[in-house]
Amino acid sequence: MKAREKVLKVGLTVAVVVILLQLFLIQIVQHDSWVKRAEDEHIVQSTIKAERGEIYMMDGDQPTLVVMNESSWTVVIDPMLVDAEELESTLSKIIPKDKMVAEFKDATADKTRRYYVLARGLKRDAAEKIKEAALVGVYLKEGNARVYPEGQMASSLLGFVNNDGKGQYGVEGALDKELAGEDGVLKTVTDVNNVALSIGDDNVRVPAKNGKNVVLSVDRNIQYRLEKYLKEQMDSSTATHAAGLVMNPQNGEVWALANLPTYDATNYANIEDASVFINEPLESAYEPGSMCKTFSFSAAIDQGKMTPQTTYNNSGYMTVDNWKIENAYKGQLGTITMQTGLDYSLNTSSMTALLWLGGDNNQITQAGKNILYKYYHDLFGFGEYTGIELFESPGVITEPDAADAYNSRYANMTFGQGMQITMMQLASAFSSVINGGEFYRPTVVAGEVAENGDFLYQDSPESIRTTVSTETSSTMRQMLYGTRAYKRTNGTDKAGYYIGGKTGTSQGIKDGAYTFDETVGNYIGFGGAEGEMPEYVIMVKIWGDGKKMEGEKDAMPIFDKMSEYMIDYLQIKPGGQN
Repeated sequence: MKAREKVLKVGLTVAVVVILLQLFLIQIVQHDSWVKRAEDEHIVQSTIKAERGEIYMMDGDQPTLVVMNESSWTVVIDPMLVDAEELESTLSKIIPKDKMVAEFKDATADKTRRYYVLARGLKRDAAEKIKEAALVGVYLKEGNARVYPEGQMASSLLGFVNNDGKGQYGVEGALDKELAGEDGVLKTVTDVNNVALSIGDDNVRVPAKNGKNVVLSVDRNIQYRLEKYLKEQMDSSTATHAAGLVMNPQNGEVWALANLPTYDATNYANIEDASVFINEPLESAYEPGSMCKTFSFSAAIDQGKMTPQTTYNNSGYMTVDNWKIENAYKGQLGTITMQTGLDYSLNTSSMTALLWLGGDNNQITQAGKNILYKYYHDLFGFGEYTGIELFESPGVITEPDAADAYNSRYANMTFGQGMQITMMQLASAFSSVINGGEFYRPTVVAGEVAENGDFLYQDSPESIRTTVSTETSSTMRQMLYGTRAYKRTNGTDKAGYYIGGKTGTSQGIKDGAYTFDETVGNYIGFGGAEGEMPEYVIMVKIWGDGKKMEGEKDAMPIFDKMSEYMIDYLQIKPGGQN
């Protein structure tokens, strides 16, 4: 008996020690873990969805909605509970085909599944009919859908929101964080029956922060008119694509940003060619052609190497690195002025400007390439992001000391080949050349609409840097005005207005060499009252695979129409009138 009592005492002692150790482990060491498990049993956490911000464009001086939210319903089924035949016979008459996520037979095939999304994006009337049908195993989940009341207008600018609520492309994608806001959190303590309790300190509520209502600087009237003129020119030619932009050269605000063909953002999932999602003026870097003569001339004038009346000998070509680089236009041979060179868009004129930048009349020098690169890259911003609020490409500019910085490459760069930049980069740089020499970061955001409905206009942009002197800017306006006057063979601009511009016909590349079998037509120009600073800049681009488009014949007519519209829309009075 004594032996048994001793064993029993030892056993009890060990049991007590084990229990105490376990209590210590639970209450002290694992305290936080057990508290969390208890909370998980009695606290239900849910997300408070933030409302996505809406998007406005300007309509004159007033914001107008172009992207808004509306209630939308998702249809979810429990394959284990639904009657497959009843489901299809009933809902096939209610749910539009383009809203179906899956076929009925696929949705009900696996009876082990308890959750399957059948359709998304239903409107209220369809949701109410499904609710009235009261089908077993069919549930409706309410959410928000984006609505684009302007249809296809500005779709590549605006972008869209996918089924996961994420902004894609354009403004929706680039400003997704600002538009989406921040979801809130609600933790509710429940009893054993999962009924919420209204007392206690464990209820936590983090309010949702709704997204910003963004106001774009883009004016819907200017946007509509630009797309209209681009479409008209495409229809009257063999072109398959066109793009354009309009901006204020005095502050960098973008008034229109167009890309054709376009698409319907509400039906983005049905698009077969994803290239329509690309915002061409910002995301596609290309060789812009002779519009770049504006910048090589500006550099030479700014460095005191030439004036519009400085002469050179035009032989029709220049040989660089044993490569014969010719003019597209074969006339005006002999001694001519640089103004004539710009009027006829002669490659020899811009290459001569590069010779003068290097201080040698016979050959391109390293010093000349260094100066041209300084203007192109450091001042005009080619090969760098502009800083606009949207997705963009930086383009490519070869540094003067790079292994492939051949003299021939830099000769080509003077007239827009051997480099890749975006329309936005070119238009922003062009604006600085004609506005007095001030470079503004381009912007498409004018401000926001507060929750109380007030329009909060963002601070006026400030100049980032000076690109050329005011004297150079004045000279270039005169040269571009003269070039446009020469080009306007189909008529004259309105009296009292000062309008200038430059064509550009970009060559395609075939079998590793430049070819005129496929070309891109470009035009960039400015306008305003005579004797005043320019009030608008317009750039257009038109092209097609295997098509020959020309700056003067195909792109300039779009500018002509748009320029006349801008004069009327901005109510610009002729020079000399109050």
